Amino acid sequence: MDDKQVILGINHKSDTPKYQQLVNAINDAISENVLQQGDALPSVNTICKGYQLSRDTVFKAYSVLKDNGVIESVPNKGYYVANDTKKVLLVLDTFKAYKEVVYHSFVNNLPDNFITDVQFHHYNIDNFKTILNNSKGKYYKYVVMTFDHKEVPTVIADIDNDKLLLVDWSIYSNSQNNFVFQDFGKAFYDALKGAEMAFRKYEKLIFLYPTYTFHSKETIVYFEKYCADFQFDYEILTDPKAFQVEKNVGYLSTSDRMLGVFLEQCRDCGLEPGVDVGFLSYNETPMKKFIYKGISVISTDFQELGTKAAAFVTEDKPMQHYVPTKLTLRESL
Repeated sequence: MDDKQVILGINHKSDTPKYQQLVNAINDAISENVLQQGDALPSVNTICKGYQLSRDTVFKAYSVLKDNGVIESVPNKGYYVANDTKKVLLVLDTFKAYKEVVYHSFVNNLPDNFITDVQFHHYNIDNFKTILNNSKGKYYKYVVMTFDHKEVPTVIADIDNDKLLLVDWSIYSNSQNNFVFQDFGKAFYDALKGAEMAFRKYEKLIFLYPTYTFHSKETIVYFEKYCADFQFDYEILTDPKAFQVEKNVGYLSTSDRMLGVFLEQCRDCGLEPGVDVGFLSYNETPMKKFIYKGISVISTDFQELGTKAAAFVTEDKPMQHYVPTKLTLRESL
């Protein structure tokens, strides 16, 4: 097949290395079906002359694409598009049970020719930088969970906005970003309203918000507003070592680790969850309906979050969506 006439956007004034611009341009052409499997790429000489690039620059770009499995070379014939596979980078914070729901929902809603690479930043800014800086130009789309660190905006600013989807938390997002978020504020408050009668069984509410959690602090603000509006006596407990289960107290926790401690202490003290004490857990997981007699949860829909993220990848349309948060009452409250 003859070389296709492909326009490659090379900006000689850009800070992005020219070989990387060429890699990005060819990846984009494949993603947009301008180049398809089996198509011949422009020859090295053609690109050198057409875009005032050195042979070393073009060879380096083609070598990167070849190493990534995007193109292949045929001796004495040139370079060809190897396949129409589109690679997607999914960057998550940690691999907890509810993140597994996001992951499976995401990959199961992508066509077979999409390959997902998963990386975890573990709330570490150096990991975050390394993952995204090393991924430049290698992926069709980027789906990224951010976190609370001042350098995050600078790191994500290097990714083309139409290729980037921010998920889960709205921190450091702007009005131009594509996103699928949960609402840690008003939606959380509205879901708590449904627990009012269950909470009334207890003399006091305690929000277990241990210092090791990375959960949005916005939930504390709206929990305090809820308790003030509905006249509940309450406390915020941040020191996990200071936790000691008390009779006639209703607990809300962002940590599954604290759920385990709660259940263990209830057993040791002879307290019945849902009768003597109450527990409302943040974030649904597949097992919480089976733990003890069922753990009440307040949670966003992680399956929808994954489905919406997949839609962004496949539909090539802007996306700004908030996933609903809901309350599920079980025996623990």
